[in-house]
Amino acid sequence: IGSIDKNKNINKNKNFVKKKLKINHGKLITMRQSHSNRVLKINKLNYKNKRFNSDAIITSVKGLALGVLTADCVPIILFNETNNSIGCIHAGWKGSLSGIIENTLKKIKLRKKNNKIFACVGPCIGKKNYEVGKDLYDKFNRKSQRYKKFFSNKKRVKNLFDLRKFVNLKLKENDVYSIENIKKDTFEESDNFFSYRRAQKLAHKDYGRCISVIYLI
Repeated sequence: IGSIDKNKNINKNKNFVKKKLKINHGKLITMRQSHSNRVLKINKLNYKNKRFNSDAIITSVKGLALGVLTADCVPIILFNETNNSIGCIHAGWKGSLSGIIENTLKKIKLRKKNNKIFACVGPCIGKKNYEVGKDLYDKFNRKSQRYKKFFSNKKRVKNLFDLRKFVNLKLKENDVYSIENIKKDTFEESDNFFSYRRAQKLAHKDYGRCISVIYLI
């Protein structure tokens, strides 16, 4: 869901990213994210569309850059060396539990081939700052009891959830060749990152978004 920021400010920030990454002849594509498990493939026919309602996008079209916006959730950047394709995933707890990572990896892979996929897991909220209720713990436990290891008790009715480790498990289970983690806590590092939870705690009306981008030159 989008912020309440003015369009001119959003476009100014996007242009800054384009200039920084030297996306001179391409286009920076972002999504309207909703914590779903929906993946869209960007091709030469649809890349000019104004809106992509999904939480992951992939492409093999040269000159396109894909971006994911986060503010505590996990941004995942993908490159499949086997078919020279790229992707990005918005992975919060809801999307991760419902299969956004698995769905994306299925679409970015070549069938019946040994795919060589590289993943970068970006800055997200750290476990010590991610306090969740028993209801979330129960959701994960019903899915699989092996997910208990990603939670630890802070209080009797609260848990701390390690979203980064859960995301890494999903990548490993789906045969990602190499995984790099940028171990930065978006909640804790207020000088460097926006955070939804921090904004809520401070009673801010809105919150900024961090962008993670991959560009297929």
